[in-house]
Amino acid sequence: MKQIKKVLKWTSVLLLVLVAGVSIIAATRQHIKYEAPYPDIKASADPAVIARGRHLALNVAHCVGCHSTANVDSIDFNKEDIPLSGGHLFDLPVGKIYSRNITPDKETGIGNYTDAEIARALYYGVHPDGTVVYDFMPFHNISKEDLTAIISYLRAQKPVRNKVPENNLNVLGNLVKAFMIKPVGPTGEIPESVKPDTTAAYGKYLAMSVAECNGCHTERDMSGAFTGEPFAGGKPMTKKGFPSLTPPNLTPDPTGRLYGWTQEMFINRFRQGKLIPYSPMHWSSFKHMTDNELKAIYNFLKTLKPVKTKEKE
Repeated sequence: MKQIKKVLKWTSVLLLVLVAGVSIIAATRQHIKYEAPYPDIKASADPAVIARGRHLALNVAHCVGCHSTANVDSIDFNKEDIPLSGGHLFDLPVGKIYSRNITPDKETGIGNYTDAEIARALYYGVHPDGTVVYDFMPFHNISKEDLTAIISYLRAQKPVRNKVPENNLNVLGNLVKAFMIKPVGPTGEIPESVKPDTTAAYGKYLAMSVAECNGCHTERDMSGAFTGEPFAGGKPMTKKGFPSLTPPNLTPDPTGRLYGWTQEMFINRFRQGKLIPYSPMHWSSFKHMTDNELKAIYNFLKTLKPVKTKEKE
């Protein structure tokens, strides 16, 4: 019995030392600096470029869904601008994360960032101060032309002074940031431009690099890395006080949500907007996408490998 107690005692001591060691290492890795190139991106004052950026930021890329605390479901984006002043809370298992103010305010927004610094953050996942960007906005392969338009629109916004709270990670969040979060960059050469049309190729570009449909409709781990079959359904999402919702399987498998849907049905569903009040889907933005954009995405989804929807546990 004494021998067992002795073993348990030293086992406990070793575990405490191990936990303390990991905690200390994690603390030293919270502000690691990374290097990344600065893309040759320069904002334009051309009204046509800004208008294109507005369409992308408010509709296709749905920046407004996260970088605003306004009730976007009650606003017609075609008639009204919404300040992208940040402050939206993501209450996650790793802690509380707040969206940033991306208006041109110099004190609390992006007013002191260069165009190249903003582009580096979006393309390569590195903040202007060198720290890692959480991969919530994986625009790593968006064309230079489209990113130029988005940054041009951001520069044209009215500055809004809104100091957003700092992120508040818990113990798990600190460990994830220390050992799992690393900058993510383009998968290949960044395209100069991508011609808008209704092809599956353009639909893939929209779904993977601008609208980021795969970000919710593919399973991911706590670091944001993809772990599931592409577009075969995401992890359940829960909003406090409401039942959880699972982003459905969008592949052409008979168990997929879109099986049997025509192109017209697909477009009409988007035009209806949000039907479930607590849905995390950015319907308010996506319903303003053009018919051709929706046709392209529909055509792309039809080319995916069919994957059977997982049985709920």
